Amino acid sequence: MHTKQMLLLVVVLFLFLLIPIDAEAQCAMCRAVLESESSGKTAEGINNGIVYLMAVPYVLVAGLFYFIYKKMRP
Repeated sequence: MHTKQMLLLVVVLFLFLLIPIDAEAQCAMCRAVLESESSGKTAEGINNGIVYLMAVPYVLVAGLFYFIYKKMRP
């Protein structure tokens, strides 16, 4: 792969990691509390928080591998 293609691939993968994905899973207690609320705003906030907490380590590891890759190339 050429350098420009590799850079494009890394940028595209990074952009995909920034797209939030709706998570519908919660623990039993969180689910019971959130279902009792009528507006659903808290449930949406909890789901977004789960997604962001899950995505941050992937972004950090991807950045680390990118810098290692750049360092290893002449």
